[in-house]
Amino acid sequence: MSNPTARSFDGLRVAVFEARMAGILADLVARHGGLAVAAPALREIPLGDNPAALAFTETLEAGGFDLVIFETGVGIRYLVEALAPRFPRERWAEVLGRTTVVARGPKPATALRELGVAIDVSVPSPNTWRETLATLDERKPVAGLRVAVQEYGKPVPELTDGLEARGATVTRVPVYRWALPEDVGPLRATLAELAAGRIPVALFTAAQQVEHVLQVAREDGLEGPLREALAARVVVGSIGPTTSEALRAHGLPVDVEPEHPKSGHLVAAVAAGWRGVGKVAQPS
Repeated sequence: MSNPTARSFDGLRVAVFEARMAGILADLVARHGGLAVAAPALREIPLGDNPAALAFTETLEAGGFDLVIFETGVGIRYLVEALAPRFPRERWAEVLGRTTVVARGPKPATALRELGVAIDVSVPSPNTWRETLATLDERKPVAGLRVAVQEYGKPVPELTDGLEARGATVTRVPVYRWALPEDVGPLRATLAELAAGRIPVALFTAAQQVEHVLQVAREDGLEGPLREALAARVVVGSIGPTTSEALRAHGLPVDVEPEHPKSGHLVAAVAAGWRGVGKVAQPS
């Protein structure tokens, strides 16, 4: 019979850089026998007065898009809320019903269904730009089509360049941008603990978290010690391919990546796999 404690954090402290779903992630860590250390590294800031978003809806109403790619659920909700005074919620299903709607995974799909919008193409896991392009190649080739892309945080040139290379005319629709949290204190304290070897596990759930972690570490003179700790003493968990790419691009390790890019899978995979990484001394 398997030993259940072999799939547990066994009391280890776990740095969590998630912000919006920090509580959920902390609960998952606790359920797997760990102690979450909250260190939000990211916040989403709606763009407010957003002429690009307004132009998007005006063009959409006029029949100016053949296909719309929705990248995030939170982006859809920001878009609907920001445009509500000029573009009522109930009109989304009607105008999007005239075009092909693409959802990049379950979160945008859920937000679209809340609006009563039918989804024509669903991008499969792990929901990166690669799967988006491959799915469109198979299901809806974009040559000659007018395509709008609802972005998240920052542009994804691999996606927009890939669409244009396939003959699409692409319109970017930025909805929000990423910034550091208003209170960076918990992040600074956690990075110091990681660099000193007092937190043995770190969970990254977004590529932009990597950028902000290194930025704050650099400002505090901790980048070198933090890099050394992540390489040699800290088990690094990454939620999926996009985040893993960001870590590796900065020369940081990816010790555990779950099969499915979801928080529950990440926590379970790291809890089950940290011993095999060989970075943390195991309890006797």
